[in-house]
Amino acid sequence: MQSGEIRDKFLKFFEKNGHTVRPSSSLVPENDPSVLFTTAGMQQFKPYYLGTPSPYGTSIASSQKCVRTRDIEEVGDDTHLTFFEMLGNFSFGGYWKEEAIRYAHEFITKELGLEIDYVSVFKDEESGIPADEESRKIWNEIDPSLRVKDHNKEDNFWGPTGAEGPCGPTTEIYINGVEIWNIVFNEYYKDKRGGFAKLEQTGVDTGMGLERLAKVIQKVKTVFDTDLFAPIIEIAGSRIIADHIRTSAFMIADGVIPSNTDRGYILRRLLRRAYVNARKMGVETETLNAVAETVINHPSYKDLYTFGSDTRSVLMGEIEKFGKALETGLKQVEKGADPFTLFTSYGLPLEIIEEVTTVDKAKFEKQMEEHKQLSSEAGENKFKK
Repeated sequence: MQSGEIRDKFLKFFEKNGHTVRPSSSLVPENDPSVLFTTAGMQQFKPYYLGTPSPYGTSIASSQKCVRTRDIEEVGDDTHLTFFEMLGNFSFGGYWKEEAIRYAHEFITKELGLEIDYVSVFKDEESGIPADEESRKIWNEIDPSLRVKDHNKEDNFWGPTGAEGPCGPTTEIYINGVEIWNIVFNEYYKDKRGGFAKLEQTGVDTGMGLERLAKVIQKVKTVFDTDLFAPIIEIAGSRIIADHIRTSAFMIADGVIPSNTDRGYILRRLLRRAYVNARKMGVETETLNAVAETVINHPSYKDLYTFGSDTRSVLMGEIEKFGKALETGLKQVEKGADPFTLFTSYGLPLEIIEEVTTVDKAKFEKQMEEHKQLSSEAGENKFKK
């Protein structure tokens, strides 16, 4: 089963069960300054969990574009991705734990014909939050032979997105030892001070990564072996290049432009890492162009996500500009200039510098401190004037 079929099957299942199917929101969150990117399917529906009436009814399903940047350095292993799609079903004061768990069990075992290894429920006595005995009971009623494991707050309590918001305990489904589906029961509101208060209206928020689900259904070793990545990897020859160019194309399509701040800096960092990895492999920028083209024309995204006519030109323009700056900077280093020059004169972050030349970390940190002091003094003198 191809990824597009999996996505359609999920959305049609929930539509058949009374859910309104909504399109993915932008990777740039609307009315949520607490985060740089959309990181979960529930973000566009956040107000409905807090009592604002939903114009789409109390039950919704979607496939949401997401970007998570905290694991950029881990990208390249078998599981970490920067961009992914999150399949989700949501309830705002409508159905609760029993219906949510039964929907998930039916979809996984009957619609997809998969066997569940085990499920987990929330139990963490040190957290001060009651154990989720209700979910345990429901799983035992559905399938008495199913293993139900206790997981602590770190593993089985989700949210909020940003500094404050709705959150709650989760129950998770594992297949082949991998977490496939996370079902969140929003029954608390976490404030900026870290306190938890009971929500007046409970809500269900689920998330299942399309890439991980495709890996299980297609019986391949990693997410990079699924149909979502196979044609991209074939051209890129590198997981890092495939992931970063794919993510960058989606960011640019949603209006993010390379810059030295916020979202633009994340995009710039991804493109620079992609270029450095391509350079190490001895491939031309034309390869990166071909990777971008493959992402834009990927059959799983056709007629679903829109890439602007300038997506590829913005992406390649940034790569080419960086490539020239890097070559100029490296020539200076070869002539005896300190690698710190790549930071001060060419704006390269340390992790990129380390990928292209040898860096004395202790010396670099000392130079960084001196650079900060000089910049601070210069700023003070300017202010005095």
